[in-house]
Amino acid sequence: MINRTALITGGASGIGRKTACQLALQGINLIINYRSNHVKAEALRRELTEKFGIKVLLAKGDITDFEQCVQIVRDSLSAFNSIDILVHNAGPYVHERKRMADYSVQEWQYLINGNLNSVFYLSSLIIPVMRQRNWGRIITIGFDRVESAPGWIYRSAFAAAKSGLASLTKTIALEEAQHGITANMVSPGDIVGDWKEKNIADTVGSADETVPVGRPGTGEDIARVISFLISNESGYITGGIIPVTGGKDVLGKAFRKEN
Repeated sequence: MINRTALITGGASGIGRKTACQLALQGINLIINYRSNHVKAEALRRELTEKFGIKVLLAKGDITDFEQCVQIVRDSLSAFNSIDILVHNAGPYVHERKRMADYSVQEWQYLINGNLNSVFYLSSLIIPVMRQRNWGRIITIGFDRVESAPGWIYRSAFAAAKSGLASLTKTIALEEAQHGITANMVSPGDIVGDWKEKNIADTVGSADETVPVGRPGTGEDIARVISFLISNESGYITGGIIPVTGGKDVLGKAFRKEN
């Protein structure tokens, strides 16, 4: 069995943490990127190494900064022979409702850099490494109906960045297919708060009438989709935008709530 290594951005908490746990279960070595919460990242590292016997590297760094991305990749390749899987989980989101014309240049750049440019930074650094092995898996994170580039009221910067990322993901899929590299986007539904780190089993007895499938979404819902997309058996799936929403109309909900 080939020993794979995955880099997960924003992997110390939320959906990133749940993804790290799922990949560790599959015996995949991990590079967990985090920006500031070393205590939580270190606790996760200890948990995964002790429970699954895998190697885990903590890679502190702000992925909105290209030079810090260079350092993350350099440190990762010093610890492992390769980076086979790249999960672009981290991406800033501002909960404050704000019209596009009211964004400052700094706020706009922060959201674009964190959700779009950071993916270019890391992917451009890691794809050459994947080409050497003629195998790679790249996962990005989107939102409900991102592939149609919908408007999202009071979320202009985030929506613009993720819509651009959907196109970039499809482009990477086309350009790198000959090198055995796939690229797919997973679009979570309305998974919030503690549910990001919960298991599907935790939803028993927790009905949610706003979701057609009748229950809240969890981090495990997302992690299980990612775990399939990074497998050998998923090699025919590339350029996909895969919704994991429970059928909920997330954008419609946002429009009704915010008007």
